[in-house]
Amino acid sequence: MTPAPRVRAIRLGPRSLAALVLASAVGVVAFGWPFLAPPTAQLSAHAQDAPWLFAGLLVLLVAVVAATISESDLGPKAVAMLGVLAATGAALRPIGAGTAGIEPMFFLMVLSGRVLGPGFGFALGSVTMFASALLTGGVGPWLPFQMLSMGWFTMGAGLLPGPRGVSPARRRPGARGRLRGRGELLMLAGYGFLAAFAYGTLMNLAGWPFLGAAASNISFDPHAPVPANLARFVAYCLATSLGWDLGRAVCTVLLTLALGPAVLRALRRATRRAAFETAVTFDGPAA
Repeated sequence: MTPAPRVRAIRLGPRSLAALVLASAVGVVAFGWPFLAPPTAQLSAHAQDAPWLFAGLLVLLVAVVAATISESDLGPKAVAMLGVLAATGAALRPIGAGTAGIEPMFFLMVLSGRVLGPGFGFALGSVTMFASALLTGGVGPWLPFQMLSMGWFTMGAGLLPGPRGVSPARRRPGARGRLRGRGELLMLAGYGFLAAFAYGTLMNLAGWPFLGAAASNISFDPHAPVPANLARFVAYCLATSLGWDLGRAVCTVLLTLALGPAVLRALRRATRRAAFETAVTFDGPAA
């Protein structure tokens, strides 16, 4: 018996993939411009305008990605799954907010991206962060950075090795590349731990350049060379967000190990019943 194909709730076609690469490239520039621009560049002279410029550009690019993905045979079943998971993630985000970085939504993003693939993962991460911002009143120039970071975070889970939505009953005995059970949970927990720190680092990088050089000796200095600013940024992360990021990472690992098997089974059962690969048809009235 041949193994069942991997689930692709949202397929990345050439246009959607190109839009995703373009948005990611602009995101890399938006996050890393303090280390990409030389001290004498005009970009450093307009640092106070940068968040609004990059925020507007990122919103447009994320909208292009969403519109392109919607043209890639995104059926009603995938839309329903996206809405349910995004609403659940948005509802989980306020739980524990402000308490040692406890954010339960991260483990749900990891497991959803794992089962439903990278295309669905990027859309889910971005939509969930946008919905949670509306729910908690967290709309601001930082929102596009949060949407893009969470999209990367969830998409990365869909790129991990091994099957995502393949049923164990359809697994071919002795097939290579199969990762299930404890090994899969440990892989997802390890990814969630590292990605939680990466998300916190990216969000630090989004706000760090705008503290002002006079604020402290760990703020961004537009006149300093790249190695000096890199050392300042590392010191800034250690001093301001290490405890918060550690709490987020540990919470993600614990929830993945404790609830991961049940959530993975539920997601895989839902994707099998949804049958995303099957087109929805409507029969005419019986004679």
